[in-house]
Amino acid sequence: MDLQLPEILLLRMFSFLDAFSLLQVGQVNKYWNKVAENDHLWRDLCLRKWSFSSSRNWCRPLPTWKQFFLSQMRHECRMASAQPGDFVYKEGAGNLGVGTGNGTVVWSSPDQQSSIKFLATLPKLHLAFTVDKEERVKVWDCQHEEAVATLSMPRVSFSMDALLANDSPFLMAVPSLGTDVVAGLRFQVGDSAGDICTLTVPRLERVSAVNALDQSVDLLHCSPDTRWVLAAALHPRILPRVFLAECLLRPGMHRAPLSVSLPVPGCCAACWALKRANRVTLMFRRASFKKTGFTTFDITAERMGDEVVIQAHQVASFMLPVHMESPVWMGVGDGNGIVVDSGPQLLLFSIDGLLLQRFQDHQLSICHLWVGSLYVLTTSMDNYLCLYMWEDKGRHPSLKSCCHLEHRRDDHTPSCYVSRAICDKASVVCVVSKNLDSSILVMYSLNVCYGI
Repeated sequence: MDLQLPEILLLRMFSFLDAFSLLQVGQVNKYWNKVAENDHLWRDLCLRKWSFSSSRNWCRPLPTWKQFFLSQMRHECRMASAQPGDFVYKEGAGNLGVGTGNGTVVWSSPDQQSSIKFLATLPKLHLAFTVDKEERVKVWDCQHEEAVATLSMPRVSFSMDALLANDSPFLMAVPSLGTDVVAGLRFQVGDSAGDICTLTVPRLERVSAVNALDQSVDLLHCSPDTRWVLAAALHPRILPRVFLAECLLRPGMHRAPLSVSLPVPGCCAACWALKRANRVTLMFRRASFKKTGFTTFDITAERMGDEVVIQAHQVASFMLPVHMESPVWMGVGDGNGIVVDSGPQLLLFSIDGLLLQRFQDHQLSICHLWVGSLYVLTTSMDNYLCLYMWEDKGRHPSLKSCCHLEHRRDDHTPSCYVSRAICDKASVVCVVSKNLDSSILVMYSLNVCYGI
């Protein structure tokens, strides 16, 4: 009779394998196959590969994590090899809507008198948040027609995003030039006085206000795990600060919120790493904006006696060559690479400044860059959108150029305004602006017959 290792030892050994190797060991015999099918092994593989920002909020999306892993990989392979003809093209009408991966609209708002400038969503809670040109923030329950709450803002909002943590909604938005907002059944707004205000969701009632900066809060970004909030001002002498989010949501009566200053004057953009929640990269300007550089920090909270101290550890820093056209957009993937635009080129650097890849798929300058954990999108006034995919190759991150999609088919009028885009595993959505007063929502969805 053959001796068999205890299941707990095999599980420990299999936990070091990648997906391909785990599938291989499952072919050895029935006992190994049973162990290799363990749901915890495949769940860990999913979390390692896609780095869900808050794993405790992820229930099993399919009967098993193995099925989810294999399904997700099939979607990625389809998207990576897709050509423009493999996408179903649709244009959306109206101000705001929610659709499925095949481009079907399942909910839409009534027509709004003022056009929508910024949008954030929490799909799991059927919530959407908008800011219009009249500086009104609205909360939408995407199962009903009318907005559930409206709040007029004193300043124009600049950006907005939404997160879900600890089963509570978090919204990120920016008044006065711009600020991301965070809330747990609450939502935070940075104002022109340098305060970060916390508001309840969905009623948008003010809970608290914490002074973050001596200038207006122009950038406000929450980390993927919702633990950290970065606030920065577009001012050459104001240093960015990172706050412990819990202190902003529940500020003490007589204590300043826990935070740390980052020694990066002239900060003009910032991104948290999508796969390393405590790592943040800042883009800064020097010498009258003629020099651009990047600095990366790891943020930690350490207990010293009875106190918790927030520390920022500089990981890397570099300056771009002076002759290079200064980027407007930046993004960070796994925390080891930085994606930037430079005119019509898309560049990928290591955080130490090593140029890893250069793409020139656009004829005109890139006007928008979106970086996700799976894909990177660029749009340009040349009427094209380019899709790239992250690849795991060696010690440095790398991108693969996948396909180029027209902004609007049969309309070759040059774009004069920024077109923005986002995507998921099977579709791309792009807001195309041909003039100042109107925009078109363009949806590209992979044909359901493609790849079968």
